[in-house]
Amino acid sequence: MKIVIDIPGWLEEYTRLNRVFNSDEEKMLMAIEIARKSIENGGGPFGAVITNAKTGEVISAGANLVVRDNLSILHAEIVAIMMAQKRVGSYSLAKIGEFELFSSSEPCAMCLGAILWSGVKKVVWSASSKTARKVGFDEGPVYEKSWNYLKSKGIEIKSGLKQKEAEANLYLYKEKNGVIYNP
Repeated sequence: MKIVIDIPGWLEEYTRLNRVFNSDEEKMLMAIEIARKSIENGGGPFGAVITNAKTGEVISAGANLVVRDNLSILHAEIVAIMMAQKRVGSYSLAKIGEFELFSSSEPCAMCLGAILWSGVKKVVWSASSKTARKVGFDEGPVYEKSWNYLKSKGIEIKSGLKQKEAEANLYLYKEKNGVIYNP
């Protein structure tokens, strides 16, 4: 059996543009924009971006492809991590430089493990898991202890950046009767 993940052209375009951002707010707005674009293209309401921490250059972008590809692991953060590692040619981003992950929603339990293994040095998220649960998504057992563990490994954590904008995407997805794939 062969598993192939075909990244949508619209998503790849975010990486090809060679954008450079100077602020966390700009990076987060891109993740939120990707989440909205994902909804418009039949995907889940989540977006992510990985940038070079020193230059602000966008390394990869991720959208939720779970329903489209029938693969439960294809969360936006996972897709962004996979694309970044392929782009830089290493299973560990920490071996190449300093990278940061911006996610339109608080990462779930699965994504926290992937974040630890990926080598990113900073994680910034917007909408809370509480809001994702209100919409119907069960984000799994993420505890303060989970976040503290990442911090103890040298990963900087920032939460709630542009929260209102990201939450609007979650509510839009619910209004459009988007598939809740883990009810």
